[in-house]
Amino acid sequence: MHSEPYLLDPSPDGVHVLWHTDEPATGAVLLPGGRRVEATSSTLVTLHDDQGVRATVHRHWAYVDGLGAGRTPYRVVSFFADGRVAESPDYSLAPAVAPGAPVRLLLSSDHQMWPMTPANLAKVAETVGVELDGVLFAGDMVGVPDRAADWFAHPTGRGFFASLTGRADTVIAGRHYRGAPLLQHAPLFPAIGNHEVMGRRARHRTPQDLFDDPAPDAWDTASYEALFPVPAGPDGPRWWSRTVGDVFVVALFVTRAWRDAVTTYREPADRVGDPMGGQFLFERIDAGSPQHEWLAGELASPAAREARFRVVLFHHASHGLGAHVLPAYTDPVATADGYAYPDDIVLRDLAPLFGAAGVDLVVNGHSHLWNRFRDDNGVNWLESSNVGNSYGAYPHRGDPGGLEPIVPTRAPLTGPAGEPLPYVADNDVTVFSVLDSAAAVVRSYRFDTREPDGPVVLFDELPLD
Repeated sequence: MHSEPYLLDPSPDGVHVLWHTDEPATGAVLLPGGRRVEATSSTLVTLHDDQGVRATVHRHWAYVDGLGAGRTPYRVVSFFADGRVAESPDYSLAPAVAPGAPVRLLLSSDHQMWPMTPANLAKVAETVGVELDGVLFAGDMVGVPDRAADWFAHPTGRGFFASLTGRADTVIAGRHYRGAPLLQHAPLFPAIGNHEVMGRRARHRTPQDLFDDPAPDAWDTASYEALFPVPAGPDGPRWWSRTVGDVFVVALFVTRAWRDAVTTYREPADRVGDPMGGQFLFERIDAGSPQHEWLAGELASPAAREARFRVVLFHHASHGLGAHVLPAYTDPVATADGYAYPDDIVLRDLAPLFGAAGVDLVVNGHSHLWNRFRDDNGVNWLESSNVGNSYGAYPHRGDPGGLEPIVPTRAPLTGPAGEPLPYVADNDVTVFSVLDSAAAVVRSYRFDTREPDGPVVLFDELPLD
């Protein structure tokens, strides 16, 4: 394996370039004029195969600085002990977009090797190109974060990096889709979802069993942090902020232990009485917590105030029509027959902060659909996670946060009676969204994979001004 490179965390004159091999190697980034930037190489110790045997994955990480404005061609090369050399094609990289300059950002989440993901990304490239200014990713990249195949060489052909670097291979309606070479050109700005968190390492051997057994005092994001060491904030990569052109972006660690949920939440019978059974929060975000205090300071910072737009990125959606918006985002309280979830911390402690700080857009994932809302403080809440599959929408239940879903402005899908639907929750129609700050709009597109020669449809425009 010699993976394609991916870009992280650009600075005013540089950007981080990472790639991986399945054998020990040294590596370098090659630039015009014979310039060569050596990579630091290390072994990733948390990645394993399905049986729990440690996978051989070696990370190569170079920081390329001294870049001027605009795009610079580059390629990466790996040198193996037996004399073999593996070299990538030429791609392009760029330093951070200057503060105040307009940007185009892909908004995505919840890829998880689902069938439509490569088609989704292929249509992103066809519609808006691959030389974007960033990919904002609201969590749930893979199924099991310690399983190496989920990232690189999954049996489905849809590993995370395969799809986002154009190396996937999946067939829908007779058409092959390979994803797109997005991350070789556009930096990834990720947030942690529940599928980036592992459980009790001392109790289990296989990655799947380990993932399925987190405890409040025994969980970690080690594989995520090794693959995406930057951007980083005061607690490392778990939460961070960056200015991307005229957009100030804050990424939060807002997710919790996954348990099977239903539209009216009730704890599964086999977990009643289990102190680890509830959907406990991995990281505090309520008022007074370190993450909340840091967030309040970031939203009050000159960088946030001076940006044209403020975007907050996190995984769990507290406004939504999907099944996974329940139960309320809070600590479980044990009851006689399960757990109660009495209050939603996101709505109680974050939403007022967003309103007071002038946040323009909150981007979530988790429920595998598209829907959007606007609260009384003018904050837009968007989930655009109907990428690879959907768990359905439940409009009859309504938004637990009490907001009315907004019907798409351009070309909504329609229901049985021809009524416009305020959501996309479909296993044949895939959706992606792009923030275009020059036009002050988030455009959402859909593509029906049953019609491979059909159009990509612009179905909603969310104005940010």
